[in-house]
Amino acid sequence: MNESLPLVTFIITTYNLPDEYLRTCIKHVLHLTLTPKEREVIVVDDGSALSCVEELDEYMDDIIYIRQANQGLSVARNTGLRMARGKYVQFVDGDDYLVRTPYDHCLDIVRYHQPDMVVFDHTRQPQAETPLGFTGPMTGSSYMRNHNIKGSACSYIFRRAVLGSLRFTPGTVIEDEEFTAQLILRAETLYITEAKAYYYRQREGSLVNDTSAEHSDRRLADTLAVIYRLQEKADRLPENEKVALRRRVAQLSMDYLYNTIRLSHSYTRLMEAINQLRNRNLFPLPDKQYTRKYTYFRRMTQSAIGRRILVWTIR
Repeated sequence: MNESLPLVTFIITTYNLPDEYLRTCIKHVLHLTLTPKEREVIVVDDGSALSCVEELDEYMDDIIYIRQANQGLSVARNTGLRMARGKYVQFVDGDDYLVRTPYDHCLDIVRYHQPDMVVFDHTRQPQAETPLGFTGPMTGSSYMRNHNIKGSACSYIFRRAVLGSLRFTPGTVIEDEEFTAQLILRAETLYITEAKAYYYRQREGSLVNDTSAEHSDRRLADTLAVIYRLQEKADRLPENEKVALRRRVAQLSMDYLYNTIRLSHSYTRLMEAINQLRNRNLFPLPDKQYTRKYTYFRRMTQSAIGRRILVWTIR
């Protein structure tokens, strides 16, 4: 290994964000307990209407700024991965930021245990307590067999070498779900901490808060496509990894049905979604005791009256 390489590459993506959000995001990265040689900060501007170069002038000595034509978050992150040199990678959305003390705890795990991945928590509070404990190591497949994973790619710091050829699939609005599940399976040493190290900002106008019918329909269609692709990948994996990924497929299938109800409030639409899953042998949902919510939801979708109750009650 070349010791001159940074310990962590931070890939920050931005698209038409308020300048103060992006500056705050970068500032929090620069205030972490990393020397300039230990960090690499790549800001990928995915074709914002106006370049933010002038607004970031004070940080230009500390970052690599890339501006590209608008191609979506997946391509922006892939651009960052192509440029990254760090031993580890951390994704950060430009309107969010890393909370210093909890994230420094994650960095300590990286420094002293050199894992493939550290899983941490997020918060909607600017300040958060920092649990100092952690569990591990375990394999990624063991973690996925026993936990519902966090879908966001920003919830993990991971060793760049475990990526191999894995990249985000362009053209989807749920790019994290397909990428994250496969990334975790590649981890041989994974640690978990409850440190709330990532501040998630709720922002009007973000894709997450887009409730238009067009966006909702696209989100559901993209979810179904990801479920199908992960199902196909699971069928080709060794047994331990297959069991782990099938749990994730089952969870995403449940989420697909739940969100179909929440977004449409239509029994007809729910039955269409069920038949789509049934055609791929994904319904009925597997009879597993993953979580109480999963067990309850699975039982309710088994009968017509249960399905109607779900349509009446889920909002």
